[in-house]
Order: sequence, then structure tokens, then C-alpha cells
Amino acid sequence: MSTPDPQTLARQVGETMFAVDVASKDTMGMELLACEPGRALMRMLVKPLHLNGHQICHGGFIFTLADSTFAFACNSYNKNAVAAGCSIEFLKPGKLGDVLTCEGIEQTLSGRHGIYDMKVTNQNGDVIAMFRGKSAQIPGSVVPE
Repeated sequence: MSTPDPQTLARQVGETMFAVDVASKDTMGMELLACEPGRALMRMLVKPLHLNGHQICHGGFIFTLADSTFAFACNSYNKNAVAAGCSIEFLKPGKLGDVLTCEGIEQTLSGRHGIYDMKVTNQNGDVIAMFRGKSAQIPGSVVPE
């Protein structure tokens, strides 16, 4: 049995993880749009259940969109990876009805650790938040090898 090419493997990893990702898929209503080597793209609609006391998207939900995108990007090589640390900067509010898209891109991968940047934008292209995550690879794989 041959090893799939990196694009195919990343897509399989994304599909496998997303199928059982109750938090992202079912609780948050996110969509996985792409999972490629070192990159992921996710989207979610801001619904009334995402609003805080200011009637804007709760920062925790924006963080979760970025964190989920980070997870797909850093696991895309089929080596289990978890967050070792992260930070987020909120730049503009997400509003009811906004479609938030997060693109996560690997900046560097060295040994077991990677650095990934997530950019969350709305449907107008406005940058809502920037998130940087550090990943750590742990034993195991998503898709059986």
C-alpha cells in the first residue's frame, strides 16, 4: 500500500478529524473548507447564540474558530499535534449575520514544534482577529498508517 501524496493525506486528515469534531461542527456550526499541508480554512456564521452582552460575537467563539483552524493546519501532516500555546488579538467585532472565515498558515515547523498564524476575516474582508499558535507533536496519527 503506497503512501498518499501530501495533499491527499492532508485532505484525509481533515475529513477524519472533522467527522468526529463535535465542538467545531455541531456545537459551533463551523465548516471545514480546506485542509492542506500546513494550511487550513474554516468558516462560521455568527448566530444569536454567539452574541455576548454587547450584542457582538463573543471573543471566545472567535478564538474557537481560530483554534479549530489551527488544529487542522498543524495536524495536516498526519502526525498528532496539540496546542502548546497561543495568543489572539481582537481587531474588530464580529456581528450577527457575519460570515467569519479563518485561514491558518504554517510559518515554521522545526522538529516537533510549529508556529501557525490564523487570520479571521468577515465577508467584507475586514480582519476581525489574528491568532498565533505554537504546536507540539505527540505520538500517534489521525489516519492509520
